[in-house]
This record gives sequence, C-alpha cells and structure tokens, in this order.
Amino acid sequence: MSTDSTLNSIITTRIAQQGRITFAEFMAACLYTPGLGYYTSPGRKVGAEGDFYTSITVHASFGRVIAREIAQMWRSMGTPADFTLIECGAGNGRLACDIMDYLAEREVQLYAGLKLVLVEQEPTLESAQREMLSAHLDRLAWLSPDKFASENFTFSGCLYSNELIDALPVHRVVMTSDGLKEIYVTCKDGLFTEEAGEPSTPDIEAYLKRIAVELHPGQQAEVNLNAPKWLASASRALQRGYIMTIDYGYPAPELYTPLRKLGTLLCYYRHQTEENPYIRLGLQDITAHVDFTTLMKCGEDLGLLNVWFGEQYRFLLSAGIIEEIEEIERSAIAEEEKLRLRLALKKLIMPEGGMGDTFRVLIQSKGVNAPKLLCQRRIGG
Repeated sequence: MSTDSTLNSIITTRIAQQGRITFAEFMAACLYTPGLGYYTSPGRKVGAEGDFYTSITVHASFGRVIAREIAQMWRSMGTPADFTLIECGAGNGRLACDIMDYLAEREVQLYAGLKLVLVEQEPTLESAQREMLSAHLDRLAWLSPDKFASENFTFSGCLYSNELIDALPVHRVVMTSDGLKEIYVTCKDGLFTEEAGEPSTPDIEAYLKRIAVELHPGQQAEVNLNAPKWLASASRALQRGYIMTIDYGYPAPELYTPLRKLGTLLCYYRHQTEENPYIRLGLQDITAHVDFTTLMKCGEDLGLLNVWFGEQYRFLLSAGIIEEIEEIERSAIAEEEKLRLRLALKKLIMPEGGMGDTFRVLIQSKGVNAPKLLCQRRIGG
C-alpha cells in the first residue's frame, strides 16, 4: 500500500472514530506521521530531485555568510571557550556543512570549542547527515525534538533554522457573518471535505487579538499556534546567545491583509505548487507563511531581545555576501564557472523574482549586552 493510501486510511479512520479534526491535526498527520509523513519518511525533499529549492541548494555562500554572522555572535559574547550551534530541521546537513566548513577554515579559535547539535524529526536522515558532515563528526550530536524540548537540555551559543516554522501545523480560520470560525476536515462519500465550526481552542482568537488582526468577511487565514510553543522551547533551552530564524513570511499586517483572501497555504510537489492539500498525502509538502510579528512579540515575553529583522537580501548584503562574491571573482576557477556562480548568487539577493525579499531573517538574543552583528551594518558601509 502506498504512503498516500496508507495515510488516507489512517486519517479517515480517525475521523470516523472521533469526528471532524482540525486542519492542524490533518497537516500534522500528513507531515509527521512516523514512517509515512512527508518529513518523517525516507526520500529526497530538496533540490533538483526533490520537491522544492531552498537557499542552501543555490550555493555554499549562503551558509558561509551565516557562518560569518555566527562568528560575530561568538565575538559579541566575549569569545567563550565553548560555543554550541543548534540546527532544527537540518535535512541532509548541507547548510550545517557549509557553516562548519567556513568556521573550520576561517575561525579556528571558535571551531576549537564548537559543538553542533542537529534536532531532527526523521531518524533516517542521520546517516545522510553523518556522510555530509564527515569532516566534523567529532563535534556532532543529535537530539529528537522531544528531548530538545525537555527541561534537561540547555546550551549557550546560536540556534538557527531555515524553513522550519513554515512547516509547523497550522489551524485554518474564516470570518463569517456569525463571527470567526475554524475550518475543520471531515469525510463525505470517501473524500476529504471542509466544514466550518466554532474554534477548537480560545487560543486562536487570543492569537489574532494579540497581533491586532481582524479578518474581513469571507477572508481565510492560518493561525500557527505551534510557532510560539517552539520558540518557548528554544528560549528555555538557550542560556545565553542567539536564535536565528530564516523563513518566508511577513509581519502580521502584511500577512493578514485582506488582499490574501484565501490565506497562504500551499503545497509543493516536484517543483510545482498545488493548492489542494487533500491529495498525495505524505508525498507533498504543506506550508504556510510565517507570522514574524508573533515570533517577535512572543520572544519579548520570553525575555528575548529582537536584534534584527528584515529581508534576506538585506541580511546577506550586510553580513558578507559581497565578500563571498569578491572571493569567487579572485579565485582561479574558469570564467564560465564564475558567471554561473554569479547568476546563482543573484537568486539569493534579488528583491524581485528571486529569494531576496520572499524570505525574512529574524535574530533574537538572550543575555548578550548590546549585541553588535554584521547584519546591523548599513548596506555598503
């Protein structure tokens, strides 16, 4: 039986036994059911052979610029002898490898006391990560999300994630003439269908109230209650240092604008977007844009300082992408290859038509006095 049909059977049986389920429950089942979910089953998800591209598949310079910023974070903390990097949702380990390679080459003192911890939902990825990070195995450790969230785990250093929050299960809501309703998933004649009902938890309305969002009649939207929970776990574990979140999304006024009448939910399958989440269960990605306003507000409540927030192209330009390009230009590689790399890097920083303004970067700190980071520099200065 295929993943699609097996998951279909599991979810329809659950609905038959307990009634309709929230979209968050449906999305969690599609993405995270052990051995069957999109992120918890073997197979390549990213790159030419997968379903979508990310910044890390464009060029190693993306990870190298992040490594430059991580080194600056370390210096802003007083160059501690021990420094821990945490990556949540590391995939095949490509981004971690690019970061570690740079630090081993350029930041020898930092690298000497460095530890890298990968927090991963899918255990079969460990072998791919071991192979990718073979040069750094003596500094490598793994944690399950449950152990990461436990009260026993703490660290000082930097936790970073790239396209993690967008894959956390979301509730879906719609504003009706009778007020805010939640969109539930049920079954009819063997097919998944949607129906509106009272919100499953008062946390949904509290979430929207907190960011001063009032939906217009007929407007649908996503509410990610898991993002604040994840940030709370990260903040609790972080004793001193930084949390860097890279993802596609907007501040709340842009995310919940009436112009987005149907919200931002999208699926990805073999580099094609798909609006129907009720097909190819476990075989296609399901995502929703990140509400960065909530991450910033929740961070403040957790004792985190919002150090910097902005578009990816601004971050990359301030933190060192120009230096990376200049190094490529000075290198001995062929002119044809240099041209190819210039075009690739252009995708990372193009404000329109590339990844430059689709993705945002949020950096939060804890226990660091007046942090001064590379991304805070004026572009060109």
